Amino acid sequence: MNAPWVEPSPTATALLLLGRGGDPGTERGVECPGDLPAPSDPDLVARAAAARAALGDRVFVLGHHYQRDEVIQFADVTGDSFKLAREAAARPDAEYIVFCGVHFMAESADILTSGRQAVILPDLAAGCSMADMAVLSQVETAWELLQDLGIAGETVPVTYMNSSADIKGFVGRNGGVVCTSSNAKRALTWAYEQGQKVLFLPDQHLGRNTAVLEMGFSLDDCVLYDPHKPNGGLTPEQLRAAKMILWRGHCSVHGRFTLDSVNEIRERVPGVNVLVHPECRHEVVTAADQVGSTEYIIRAIEAAPAGSAWAVGTELNLVRRLALAHPDKQIMFLDRAVCYCSTMNRIDLPHLVWALEELVAGRVVNQITVDPVTAHHARVALDQMLALP
Repeated sequence: MNAPWVEPSPTATALLLLGRGGDPGTERGVECPGDLPAPSDPDLVARAAAARAALGDRVFVLGHHYQRDEVIQFADVTGDSFKLAREAAARPDAEYIVFCGVHFMAESADILTSGRQAVILPDLAAGCSMADMAVLSQVETAWELLQDLGIAGETVPVTYMNSSADIKGFVGRNGGVVCTSSNAKRALTWAYEQGQKVLFLPDQHLGRNTAVLEMGFSLDDCVLYDPHKPNGGLTPEQLRAAKMILWRGHCSVHGRFTLDSVNEIRERVPGVNVLVHPECRHEVVTAADQVGSTEYIIRAIEAAPAGSAWAVGTELNLVRRLALAHPDKQIMFLDRAVCYCSTMNRIDLPHLVWALEELVAGRVVNQITVDPVTAHHARVALDQMLALP
């Protein structure tokens, strides 16, 4: 019989990050105005259900795969960031879009929905450390360097969906495209048909893994631009020779997995299948059995035969949910240490109840809006992604 799911023990740091305190790694380090219900309130589930019922079709609740179960149970649709943004755009009659995810996701939903709809993030402190690693002023400085070297004209900017609206707008203004972890190869193939180089933002690992493992590039074709160093820490010769200019950014969750994690799980569980997200480090991805987006991971586990063992390298909430949904398979977290997305976990049931009850009372709270100019250019980059063959 397969061992039952045992949740890894949170470290003191993880417990701190999952608490109510300020988080310096978020995009919007602020607290919600007003009084939140107490987490210990036994009526939270009933209150959320009552508020949902009162709002009816006026509200559409989106839940990212990395959300807590207590929140996911109230989502109309679950999915990755891009799927949820598209689902929001497909509900033009919903007056309110309550996005249980992080800030850049809510921005994308606002860009893709109509001006008659309000996109609401239950906790404005739910940000993304990866998105924070590419700030518009830094990216513009990098672009100016490429212009000074005379290579901006042959460089196509590509940004991962996990970026701010400002960065998506920059990419749209400069002839680039947005990509997801599912279509990164298609986006890069298109980009190299437009130019000779790519500036890939903000996740170095997705860019490197796609270029090297899926497109036949070598590691030497890639250089890493560090916005905190003069000229990105690169020489003009390195920038001119590079085919892929990677931004020094990463996911704080997926970046934690190491080659030691893979080796340890293989030694401990003979025959285990290692399945990881392409945001993981290159050495982790090359050591894994399968690599794919969040949606890919879910489909792979669903299709796996009973009795098979899987070590999954992605956010813990999703891995735990998959383990509970597939008791006929041995599904475990790739690393022994807890690895929640701390900012995603800020969207808890008290915040969701507060946001819904405020809407019932006629008060729109925590609305996410993108200025029209930025939204226009970001939409250009998003539409280019939708037009990919």
